[in-house]
Amino acid sequence: MRVALFITCLADQFYAEAGVATVRLLRALGVEVDFPEEQTCCGQPAFNAGHWNEARHLAQRTLGIFQDAEYVVLPSGSCASMVKNHYLELLPGDGEALRLSEKTYELSQFLVRVLGVTELGKGLQGKTIAYHHGCHALRELGVKEEPLLLLKNSGAEILPWEAAEECCGFGGLFSVKLPEVSLAMADRKISTLPKADALTSTDAGCLLHLTGRMGKQGRNMRVVPLATLLWEAYAG
Repeated sequence: MRVALFITCLADQFYAEAGVATVRLLRALGVEVDFPEEQTCCGQPAFNAGHWNEARHLAQRTLGIFQDAEYVVLPSGSCASMVKNHYLELLPGDGEALRLSEKTYELSQFLVRVLGVTELGKGLQGKTIAYHHGCHALRELGVKEEPLLLLKNSGAEILPWEAAEECCGFGGLFSVKLPEVSLAMADRKISTLPKADALTSTDAGCLLHLTGRMGKQGRNMRVVPLATLLWEAYAG
């Protein structure tokens, strides 16, 4: 099986370890991984801003880059949803957009649904995890049980969190245009956050936003991408 890694802008700039962990994990599971170096932004910021012509240009470029990939995997729920769902809005009736949609997966979704992997190892034995369900992964991709299953089967305890499925307030451009509302949403979420060994999610934007607010409040907790934790689960 051959996978093309589509790394995201935020992961590339702030969480490079998530990309490295994704490659290491997939290769350890017997999957051949390619990294098309000409890839750029998926176009989500332009799409969300209403600049659909610019987003469409990026979508068409991305189609060409990943045209020959057997599968495309991203360590990101939001960017995976952009490619899987919103390219079909930008390019209605486009056969290549449909084919790319059908072979694109967020990492935990790919592991469970395509590879049939539900246990990676016991490298998280005894660890307590607070899991944030990013809006795109949860509501647009339907990814909910996959990351929890992989974490639990690696020995981690997922702590109860009443705000686990609440939006963190980042929302890309939303946090720029409505910062007061965005910060209030993050603070509400953090106020209910249980004390855990780590906070994780599929999305770098959410993690950056929550990390920033936790830092302002003097709250110290490890914040780490899901891909990194899954590699730790495997590697022990």
